[in-house]
Amino acid sequence: MLSLLLFSLEVTGPIALVVILGMAFRRWDWINDAFVQGGSKLVFNVALPSLLFLNIVSARPTSMPGGGIIFLALVFTALWFLVLSLVTRTLVPHHDERGVFVQGSFRGNMGIVGLAFCLNAFGQEAALLASVYLAFVTLLYNILAVVTLSRWSPRASDRHPVVGAVQDMAKNPLIIAILLASAIVLLNIPVPNWVMDTGEYFARMTLPLALICVGASLSWRGFIEAGRVTAWASAFKLIFIPGSAVLIAHWLGYSGIELGVFYLMSASPTAAASYVMVRAMGGNANLAASIIATSTVLSLITTSLGLVALRALGWV
Repeated sequence: MLSLLLFSLEVTGPIALVVILGMAFRRWDWINDAFVQGGSKLVFNVALPSLLFLNIVSARPTSMPGGGIIFLALVFTALWFLVLSLVTRTLVPHHDERGVFVQGSFRGNMGIVGLAFCLNAFGQEAALLASVYLAFVTLLYNILAVVTLSRWSPRASDRHPVVGAVQDMAKNPLIIAILLASAIVLLNIPVPNWVMDTGEYFARMTLPLALICVGASLSWRGFIEAGRVTAWASAFKLIFIPGSAVLIAHWLGYSGIELGVFYLMSASPTAAASYVMVRAMGGNANLAASIIATSTVLSLITTSLGLVALRALGWV
């Protein structure tokens, strides 16, 4: 039992510590809102794309890794989206909170927390699978988020939400980096060492900087204001969805790294990007912030318990 606990702490402990340090740095005024905003942009536009690019180019796979588990993740996400769209009428009384609840329940922070979980748990062996998984599921996340927010929330933008989503995906640095890396691999184009080394510098700072920004952006006000809707959204995001993901994947015969990546990506807390989209489309941004804060902190506990259970069962 002790070895199982140590394994889970090795995965979630460093992430939790860096997030806590981010909160402390913000409280001590070592970093401010401008740093968090600038750091988040640097991670999203440069560091994380560099990491995903290097993961694919360095491995140069001859076929798409984990095609089965990625297809399962897409179908699984779409099905849970339908379930959440049905139960939101019962669980969420206010019309303007329903789209926020649905998005907060299914849209995970895979690019930062999920990827950090996978790398800590399985090392570079999981890097390629997690990167490709992230690319495909992120596309679906964006489409489903537009659908649910368009249905339940007033629109604050003159831009048509579907057109806006397509434009945003076309300009998404993560998607561009993965498509570029895939083209290089398919065409067998050599990449100069100085380009790889430069990318490595940015890639190495991705997770530390991202997690510090996550911690610094967490709002205690979000915990205080967390209510019934936040509790339900966090329960779906951290317990029901990842729990069902593991059971279905195991029943279908998946195990080891594939099952572990599927679980850890599914168990990641609500994505910070959900707040931006809710605010842009005129939804309840305070509720979105509350779900993000609550699920981020609780995910460090629920993921640890989940990893202990999976290790005890011998599934990963």
